Amino acid sequence: MNVGIATLGCKVNQYESQVMMENLLAHGFEQADAGEPADVFIINSCTVTATGDKKVRQTVRRARRENPGAVIILTGCMPQAFPEECQAIQEADIIIGNSNRAGLIRYIEEFMRSHQRIIDIQPHGRTYGGECSVSGMNERTRAYIKIEDGCNRFCSYCIIPYARGRVRSRSLEDIAEEARRIGQKFREVVLVGINLSAYGSDIGTGLSEAVRAVASAEGIERVRLGSLEPDLTPDALIEELATIPAFCPQFHLAIQSGCDETLRRMNRHYDTAQFRHVCEKIRATFDNPSITTDIMVGFAGETDEEFARSVAFAKEIGFARAHVFAYSRRKGTRADSFPDQVDEHLKSLRSEQMMNATSQSAAEFLHSQLGRTVNILCEREVEPGVFEGYTENYTPARIRGNSLGGRILPAQVAEVGDGYVICRAL
Repeated sequence: MNVGIATLGCKVNQYESQVMMENLLAHGFEQADAGEPADVFIINSCTVTATGDKKVRQTVRRARRENPGAVIILTGCMPQAFPEECQAIQEADIIIGNSNRAGLIRYIEEFMRSHQRIIDIQPHGRTYGGECSVSGMNERTRAYIKIEDGCNRFCSYCIIPYARGRVRSRSLEDIAEEARRIGQKFREVVLVGINLSAYGSDIGTGLSEAVRAVASAEGIERVRLGSLEPDLTPDALIEELATIPAFCPQFHLAIQSGCDETLRRMNRHYDTAQFRHVCEKIRATFDNPSITTDIMVGFAGETDEEFARSVAFAKEIGFARAHVFAYSRRKGTRADSFPDQVDEHLKSLRSEQMMNATSQSAAEFLHSQLGRTVNILCEREVEPGVFEGYTENYTPARIRGNSLGGRILPAQVAEVGDGYVICRAL
């Protein structure tokens, strides 16, 4: 039987889809080619926003149309957070949550025998487990390693603690073993988690130890981190990371708002002063780091004055790149019932203004790279003889050459293009 997977959402979901696929292949299934009808089709869902739920439903229905005889499986965050809503999606034959995917093959076999719909959504456990590791990420030039699951923070707008459970950390030994396998094929690894900054808080270790465990694996030359929480990025962690030669100085710190009043309503656990300090410490500790972020506009109760403060703070920090998005009300969260919800038209205007502000700082960051010596992990050929990839601090870069895919090359930044730098090989 051949298998297709549609993955919606974050890097953790991408990793978990790879886990499912490798497990199925190890048990005799085959991966369906793109456009080929599948015997089994899996939708690994995201439920961060109501729009995301709508996309999940559309993906399930499209999977049924394009694979009429397939076993359709819905898994991931949406069934875990909203089991009753998912039961109403009749096109799905098997519906399971995040916590019991290890039984995927058993569920398929059971459905093939009985042809009776299966719905089994189990609560999360207290410890990390139930998943195997991966050997890579399909055709990518970098691999992900998931080291943590769950979140204890309960931001007022976020459903993820309900979809993912509490913080659960993977053992250093397990992480190191996966890194040894991945190092046989990949030069760069990204460590990911639902609340990556909380790694180790439940098992008596920490994030820098996980970075060291991966960096020590033969073949791995670069290690970078996914999104971090500002209040869980203390000076000591920054200093420890700077002692690891393979660590890439790119920090994605999700600020969400540059206004303290808005941050309090969001139930974020820091203020702008603490965020500023973390950025200053990173820039004082690392040579040529980049700081990227996520910024939300139009959160419930956000006034014109609060938004203006958020824009001003974003300009002050000078992010290398920012993902700007409008607040989306989410059933099941406290913020859904907050008064003074911002209308959609105003959200759209604020999104545009914030994007203009952050695109200017992004352009300034690219120009600050001119003349620097960098190392580029070449990922894809964008035109004959021109490869695109990323530097240590995750600056998009292009370089001329032949058969460069997967190689790390020293180069000098010579020009700035449209959202990337142009480099000359050294």
